[in-house]
Amino acid sequence: MPSRSRGVTASWLFTLTLAYVVALGAVWWIFVRTRHGQLLDSVALAGNVVGQTHVHTLVTRVLDVVSVASLAAATLLIGFIALARRRLLLALVATLVVAGANLTTQVLKHVVIQRPDLGVQGETAAGLNSLPSGHTTVAASVAVAFVLVLPPALRGTAAVLGAGYSALTAVATLSAGWHRPSDAVAALLIVGGWAAGGGFCLVLAQSRFARATTREAHPYAVSLLAVAGVVLVAGGVLAVTVADPGLYANIDGLTRRRLFVAYAGSAAGICGTACLVMALTLATVHRVVPRMDRRPLPPRPPSRAWTSTEA
Repeated sequence: MPSRSRGVTASWLFTLTLAYVVALGAVWWIFVRTRHGQLLDSVALAGNVVGQTHVHTLVTRVLDVVSVASLAAATLLIGFIALARRRLLLALVATLVVAGANLTTQVLKHVVIQRPDLGVQGETAAGLNSLPSGHTTVAASVAVAFVLVLPPALRGTAAVLGAGYSALTAVATLSAGWHRPSDAVAALLIVGGWAAGGGFCLVLAQSRFARATTREAHPYAVSLLAVAGVVLVAGGVLAVTVADPGLYANIDGLTRRRLFVAYAGSAAGICGTACLVMALTLATVHRVVPRMDRRPLPPRPPSRAWTSTEA
């Protein structure tokens, strides 16, 4: 790629990485450090009991897939695909994205973040924290890494399927009562940040043989994911706003309809976040992992010098 185009891409990915960090900080502050945020999380979590028996089998099967063994196997496969394409640096970065995202989640959840007891009904004791979601991080990091290492022809399909799998796993943790909505959103933001940061490193390390082409950009898949993400996040915010019971509400006194609206809105917001994270990843992957072409670039046409005879 021309150095100017590479510089623009690197600047965008660096800015995007910072944006993910800021968004993660906002989610932590609102839903962990404020009473209103804790209340909204608890109301949405309480709404998972509505219709829970109908989705219990599906939720169990989805969550059972996520394990240390499955994460290790997926990571090995991701590295193998990149190495099979003769992309050693890509294999290292894609593996680092998976490992880094999951390590970040575990450190934040068990070491860094503490959840204060702000008197919200149904909250656990102070110091017990569940943000971010480990299961969501595993699913989303693996999905993003596959988009990075797969051949260009498969990236669009992999991105759509990966976003769906990440969203399904994240909502399953909410439906099972394992995690609050903010836990899943925080996990998705962590994965997005690591994907953008990994892409930034790949762009900086690109060789002079890298050739990015818009034919590998998958604009339809990016548009589909982006539009779905915006609509779902907007609908989720609206639903949660409608279901907001007020700062000092008694969760036990809320109607099942209000609880379900809060739960459904949170689920929509989670799915929308998964779509947006994947859309942002797919939108730049053709520049982050361009094809390699060792043929020399065609020479530039000589510029015509202005002479007095041409005047």
